[in-house]
Amino acid sequence: MGVTAASAWETRGGPMAPVRRGGSTRRSFVHGFALLAVWLTIASSAIVFTEPAPADVLMLGLIALLPVIGLVALRPALLQMFALWLLVAAGGLIASAQSPDVPHAATHTTVTLFLSLGALVIAAFVARRPHGHTQLILNALLWAASFAAAAGIVGYFDAVPGAFELFTRFGRATGTFKDPNVYGPFLVPALLTTIHLLWSAPPRRMLVPLAMICLLAFGLLLGFSRGAWVNAAMAIGVWGTLAFITARTNRMRLKLILLALVAAAGTLAMLATALQFDAVGRMFSERAALDQSYDLGPEGRFGGHEKAKRLILEHPPGIGAGVFTVVYHTEDVHNVFLSMFLNAGWLGGFSYAMLVVATLVIGLRHAVRAGAAQPLYLVAYAAFLAVALQGWTIDTDHWRHFFLLLGIVWGHVTAGGAEREMQRPAATVCAVRPAISTTPARRATSRSRRRRRGWSCPSSSCASCP
Repeated sequence: MGVTAASAWETRGGPMAPVRRGGSTRRSFVHGFALLAVWLTIASSAIVFTEPAPADVLMLGLIALLPVIGLVALRPALLQMFALWLLVAAGGLIASAQSPDVPHAATHTTVTLFLSLGALVIAAFVARRPHGHTQLILNALLWAASFAAAAGIVGYFDAVPGAFELFTRFGRATGTFKDPNVYGPFLVPALLTTIHLLWSAPPRRMLVPLAMICLLAFGLLLGFSRGAWVNAAMAIGVWGTLAFITARTNRMRLKLILLALVAAAGTLAMLATALQFDAVGRMFSERAALDQSYDLGPEGRFGGHEKAKRLILEHPPGIGAGVFTVVYHTEDVHNVFLSMFLNAGWLGGFSYAMLVVATLVIGLRHAVRAGAAQPLYLVAYAAFLAVALQGWTIDTDHWRHFFLLLGIVWGHVTAGGAEREMQRPAATVCAVRPAISTTPARRATSRSRRRRRGWSCPSSSCASCP
């Protein structure tokens, strides 16, 4: 199930080239340390009790470390992506000058720039070796989300003294986060990863992914975040559709259909069991209602949207981060696109919208390109699409996993020839060809024969060579 930091795939060429001795290949110490640092950075992203979080400090180290040791592939398209973030930052600084609290607004813009720089480095890291590095990141994210979900469950049921005060808020599980509305969506990419592992695993290896799905799904439920529930439904639906279209065989498609039926039955069973607890039943009934008191009226969420729209038209340069909540409304905008226009003016708002739309469109085109990294890419793309669309109902501009998923998507899109298999067109429902010559058993036999004969492929990018 996934990989650990110590078993991540090596990178060929440059300062990070594996050391060859006696015909064997081993990773250099610096290379292994860098991969471990990446894993720890992502794994610690679930701990957000304070700002800055531990992951922010570690990410600052990665931003300096990975480019220096050559463990990135900085493509021109990545610089174009980052240029849009620079426009967002420029708009934010211009808007900060209009703010009554310039230091706060400028700090908010600086944090956005820092997170976008981290996304650039992650994208370049993924572009260096799409399959292995994405596997490493998703593995770390899976462990992080599992830890957060376990903490949320323990806290909600007060299984350990003091856990309820530490891991819940407003009667809702928050895990190791400060806000249940951030905790829930953070679990979704990991939930998708476990579903992918369950779908692709042989029957004898399905127990662990199944157990982790139950853990993450139950933790997601106890967060009682309507946005997180919709996020999960969208992500699973998009992933399932893309996985069905790009599956290599009809047998895998049939397995996906059966998995969907079992998942639906399992979800109903989980709900029926959870609702037996009175506290869960009351909170679920309250949170499942479409109309919430804080959504309605001129001071509610939707009233805030109307105020934000008027302010955007009246202030093209923006008003600065934090001003809307302090001066014009009782709470945040709860719409990241409107927030960007307020915090960074028309310049930053249009740049952010352009970046998100471009990522979704270009990413969808890349989703149908077959290759070794495609299954993991579909997980990241579906999760990114869901969190991007959730931005219509909540401010996601500083969600760390949004920037992480953005980096993964752009890393795959710009990888180019990093993996030769990615140049092959995807198999569709109407064009399924059994790939007998590329089955794992056949490839393993072919590799062992080449090793015995002492033959090695001269191409450094051949995905089928040892």
